[in-house]
Formats: sequence, structure tokens, C-alpha cells
Amino acid sequence: MDSAAFWDSRFASEDYVFGTEPNAFVRREAGRLPQGGRVLAVADGEGRNGVYLAQQGLDVTATDISAAGIAKARRLAQQRGVSLTLEQVDLAAYDWPEAAFDAVVAIFVQFADPILRAKMFAGFARTLRPGGILLLEGYRPEQLEYGTGGPKVEDNLYTQSMLREAFAGRDIVSLQSYDADIREGSGHGGMSALIDLVALQPG
Repeated sequence: MDSAAFWDSRFASEDYVFGTEPNAFVRREAGRLPQGGRVLAVADGEGRNGVYLAQQGLDVTATDISAAGIAKARRLAQQRGVSLTLEQVDLAAYDWPEAAFDAVVAIFVQFADPILRAKMFAGFARTLRPGGILLLEGYRPEQLEYGTGGPKVEDNLYTQSMLREAFAGRDIVSLQSYDADIREGSGHGGMSALIDLVALQPG
């Protein structure tokens, strides 16, 4: 099954697999985003984070590989009375627009193996404007023991040293590893090994 078909199947139910409320890290850090700024929500699935950011008055473009996810994001936006740009995108072939966004928000984009991840991280750098901000959250390798969500492949998980190396040219404002009990629909539930990064593009 290719990636689009996998996620279309995952998002086929009426229920929102990861819920309709924003990720806690996004909610915590949204105040860092420039008022009215352009935000790229990467692989935003059924739209919970992109819609929330649009509710904060941001100009949001949300991408996902799944047509089913995009459709549910559109429905959620209508229910919440906001608009955002929704694009069906395969990040393996995405032409990242240069210096187009004030912020990139990437939450649990851990379908990416190390090769795709390197391309994706380079894309974040390309598409952020000078002084732009990246909010990135993912799982650490310890998540394999919890088994409460995320990939089953350790290579796809994040460590502090890996993220420090990957974003060495950025101003790392915050890089935190911690465990938390998260409840995000049926997709993420229970104690989880998390890692959060806030980084600034060189001005």
C-alpha cells in the first residue's frame, strides 16, 4: 500500500483519528507565532492543528498526502468558522516555496525515514523567511516501549543530538525531552516519550 492509500484508509472513518483539538505543544507555543503571519502546517492530517492556528488569526496553509484527511480538515474548518488553504501534497516530491512562510509547524511527521526526513528538514529551512520560526514535535526512541502511538521504526524517531545536528544553523530557542500522558483521538493515547523543538531561521 502506498503512503496516500495508507493514510486515506486510516482517515476513512467519520471519527477524527487524532481528535479535533490542537496538539498541546502547538497550543502552548502558538503565542510565539507572528500575529497574522503565514504558517505552513506540514502533514496536518485531518486539520486539528491548522484549523486551530487559523482560529488564532494566522494565514495557514495545511498540507497532507491524504485526500480523506484534507476533506475532514475542510469540514472541521467549516465547523469552526475559519478558512485556510488546504493542499494535497506528497512531501517526498514537494517543491518547497522559497522564503514563503513566517512559521512551519510539524507535529509527529514521523512517517519519514532518515532520507526523506533530511529532505523535509531542508525544506523547512528553504521555505522559512529570515527570522521565521519552526515548531517541531515528535517521539523519542523510548516511545517504542510505550507503544501509545507513532512509528514502530527507531530510525524515524528523534533524539536531542539528532535535532541539534539537523538544525545546527538555526537559533535553537528550546529543545526539551519529556514524558507526558497525551489523549489525541484514538491515534495517540497514554504515556508518551516526547521531544519538542522551537528554532529560529537566521535573520
